[in-house]
Amino acid sequence: MAPIDLARPAPHHGPTGPTGPPTAGPAVAPVGSPADVAVVRRLTAATFDEAIASSPVPVLVDLTATWCPPCRQLTPVLAALAVEQADRLAVVEVDIDAEPALAVRHGVLSAPTMVLYVDGRPVQTLVGARSRARLLEDLDPHLPGAPS
Repeated sequence: MAPIDLARPAPHHGPTGPTGPPTAGPAVAPVGSPADVAVVRRLTAATFDEAIASSPVPVLVDLTATWCPPCRQLTPVLAALAVEQADRLAVVEVDIDAEPALAVRHGVLSAPTMVLYVDGRPVQTLVGARSRARLLEDLDPHLPGAPS
């Protein structure tokens, strides 16, 4: 088996298969960087409550669907935030088609819906895709180290 070339990014798998590397963000992060620990985890009904309760930082839950174009647009924004804000924010994903009970529990009427949990409690709900700057503006007041 050939060794993995860490200097070459893995192909991005879009809804129709490999499409090449994503166009935004670093191609490969060094081992030990925030990218290694700050991944967007997919939660299920079985893992949701424990993941939220055990997080030492606020958790942004992205309630998403594979068929949703705005959700796909938001995915790289959330992945970048997971890396950039790893010391202040955990980002997780819930597939609303695979986990309809979690969608109902969060009152999802439109995708994407994002819910910010702080200390295990939902404190903010955001509906719709938005830019990185707008998302940070919305989240910052609830994150550790926020301006007073």
